[in-house]
Amino acid sequence: MALESPSKTQPDALADCANEPIHIPGSIQEHGFLFAVEEPDLRIVQASANVLEYLGIAVEEVLGRTLGELLPDRDLPAMLGALAQEEQNPIYQGDVTLGPRQQTFALFMHRFGGVLIVEFEAPVDSRLGLNTLYPMVRVFIEQLHQAETVDAIATLAVREAKRISGFDHTMIYRFDDDGHGQVLAEECAPGVPTYLGLRFPASDIPAQARRLYLANRIRVIGNACYQPSPLQPPINPSTGQPLDLSFAQLRSVSPVHLQYMRNMGTLASMSISIVVGDRLWGLVLCHDRQPQRVSFQTRTACELFGRVLSLQIDAAETHAESDRRLALRQSMVQMLSTMADRDSVCQGLLELPQVYLDFARAQGAAIISSDGTELIGQVPPREVVDSLVEWLSVNVKDHYVTDNVAKDIAELPELAGYAAGVLAVPISELHSHYLIWFRSELVQVVNWAGRPTKQEGSDGRLSPRQSFALWQETVRGLSLPWSPLELESAIELRNAVRGIVLRKAEEMAELAEELQRSNKELAAFSYSVSHDLRAPLRHIAGYAELLGDIEGGKLSDRGRRFLENIGSSARFAGSLVDNLLSFSQMGRAAIRYSDVNLTALVEAIREEMAPDYEERQVEWHIGPLPVVIADAAFVHLALRNLLANAIKYSRYEDPAVIEIGTLPSDSEDIVFVRDNGVGFNMDYVGKLFGVFQRLHHADEFEGVGIGLASVRRIIERHDGRVWAEGAIGEGATFYFALPKQRPSPVHKR
Repeated sequence: MALESPSKTQPDALADCANEPIHIPGSIQEHGFLFAVEEPDLRIVQASANVLEYLGIAVEEVLGRTLGELLPDRDLPAMLGALAQEEQNPIYQGDVTLGPRQQTFALFMHRFGGVLIVEFEAPVDSRLGLNTLYPMVRVFIEQLHQAETVDAIATLAVREAKRISGFDHTMIYRFDDDGHGQVLAEECAPGVPTYLGLRFPASDIPAQARRLYLANRIRVIGNACYQPSPLQPPINPSTGQPLDLSFAQLRSVSPVHLQYMRNMGTLASMSISIVVGDRLWGLVLCHDRQPQRVSFQTRTACELFGRVLSLQIDAAETHAESDRRLALRQSMVQMLSTMADRDSVCQGLLELPQVYLDFARAQGAAIISSDGTELIGQVPPREVVDSLVEWLSVNVKDHYVTDNVAKDIAELPELAGYAAGVLAVPISELHSHYLIWFRSELVQVVNWAGRPTKQEGSDGRLSPRQSFALWQETVRGLSLPWSPLELESAIELRNAVRGIVLRKAEEMAELAEELQRSNKELAAFSYSVSHDLRAPLRHIAGYAELLGDIEGGKLSDRGRRFLENIGSSARFAGSLVDNLLSFSQMGRAAIRYSDVNLTALVEAIREEMAPDYEERQVEWHIGPLPVVIADAAFVHLALRNLLANAIKYSRYEDPAVIEIGTLPSDSEDIVFVRDNGVGFNMDYVGKLFGVFQRLHHADEFEGVGIGLASVRRIIERHDGRVWAEGAIGEGATFYFALPKQRPSPVHKR
């Protein structure tokens, strides 16, 4: 692939191209000439040797002259003033006519490293004018809106890049985490070798070349057989350093790179950087079998094309990550709700084995807790898992992840026979309790464009590969890599599970130190939920709504339906998270006891809820209610949940009849809320007060199934109790009882 390496004019450049400073090559390409100018007097202190060829003036006669002498008809102050707005990027300053042949040159200026760099580019016949390029790029931008995946965007982009540039071969080349590149899409003329799907080693693009690709987004080599023109003098007198040509359009390239191009049968190339965020995501590469100059108009269009492409790829990856994040959040909420409603974390996860596996895209999993070791799916034998747990407890302080067990856990050779990847997160700070996922070996056949090693010549110096024919490598022992999002989500799940574990196990031990740690973990859990779950879900819902408003008319009916499903799913998941957070907070907030007048409280709640049922006919029967000793805010919330349920589940009755009263008792204040609604089957009464438990279909009655769980938690924290009675089609009655005496001041859950 025509990927740029360092360049020097000296023959020893081949010796160590990976370490060569490519930004100071000391020469330029031959299709123009360059001046380094000292400010403020605009005196020329360096010039390319080929100035003699273009201007008929020797370099020695140019050095020391001012730029104004060579460009007497140009408004130099205005030109220099424009540079301040553009930072390092060269600005086209129009055409100038110079030399004995009165040749026209495109004039470019930029400042970098404290030096004014002036470039004169020889004329080139532009295949396309700006009036043609703009409609082409505009059509491409419109088409991009229809491409939703990176592969679809890449396929569209290579077609457009070939059309704009006029090169006979274009490719989209993407870097992986190890720096290797793979061709995702290509468009080529008949007879041109294809590289689609092939990989190129990271050594083809040294680190310094990557940095330049990141900073300077377009690079053109018009002829791989050009003769470089050296700068004279080699050291800039103003700075005492070689001239930094990082952003110069005429910057020369390495003989190694030029030989690399010729070995590929490529005599001209153009690269357009794809920058996502602050990283070099990949390149658009344009090759041609014949030398080809590219006009600045086409380069400008290609740079715009590259920036739009970068934004679209960024948006596509962000969208895909948001979808995956949403799916992980929904799975997390599902697991947490089940765990919270079971006696242990282990029992809760065993209720949802496939959800637990799919959460990490794993083939096997293990749960190590106080209940023992439980195995799910394709896992190593129990004794091997026990050995892994022992190794983790000794060697790992927190989470652990690897996609190469044989290499990274060499102390357990037997483990590699059953799994190639492991992700483990601890769920206790005292004990060796873990959530562990296993991934199987993923045997890969990697298709390289030639053997991915540099060649060494007879003189011991490196040279580029001679062949780019398919060379296959079989990679074994590795699993599918764990993505950063999967690791992040596993840690979030760990934090949440720790809260549950500490509440159900360590709090029961009644150790003051452990209780303090539990509060910290629960606080961390609440913070994680509020900041890491709620905001992304609201963003997804908001952006889905905005997308529907802005682009809805361009979507098909099916697309609009999908968009509506995304929005509704995000809002529902957000509601789940909000309720889960609220439910968690109920268990930690301090109880502030006072005298609470239930009659006044019920009236206040009725006024709050009046707008919710103003279109319905509701009959209220409110009997005498006591003054109870309780936390006013918590009891208000419990009563409101009960009354809201009564109104909701009696919606099909006309009128709805809701009765609030008390039962006699010497030791307790017993309050009931009765309705004439749909009722429920008493066989399932045990599920009523569970977290996220529903006895009716969600399509019939809205809600997320946490209201009654909140009622139970509030009342039990007051040392009270809750229960219910009902029959299908005959309504339901919910009771709660509070002690008539204030509880002793001990810690309550």
